Amino acid sequence: MPELDPNMIPAPTATAVLTHVVRSIVDDPEAVKVDATEGRGRIRLEVRVGPGDLGRVIGRRGRTAQSIRTLVRAAATRDEVEVDVDFAD
Repeated sequence: MPELDPNMIPAPTATAVLTHVVRSIVDDPEAVKVDATEGRGRIRLEVRVGPGDLGRVIGRRGRTAQSIRTLVRAAATRDEVEVDVDFAD
């Protein structure tokens, strides 16, 4: 895995895709925040949304969240990294 520059966003393509998809789902797109951290050889993307929007992002039985994870993992192949997507309150 390439060395991370502290001034660069890790997994820029995956982060951009994740931000775009989540903002298109929620009621308050300005409240969407994506934080990236590196650990155990993977990039962890943590998504925070506005109050009341977490249910929309997770979806029924977690189907929407799982679909988002699949899409972002596919986008991360372009960044040549592996990502995990977490949705936080």
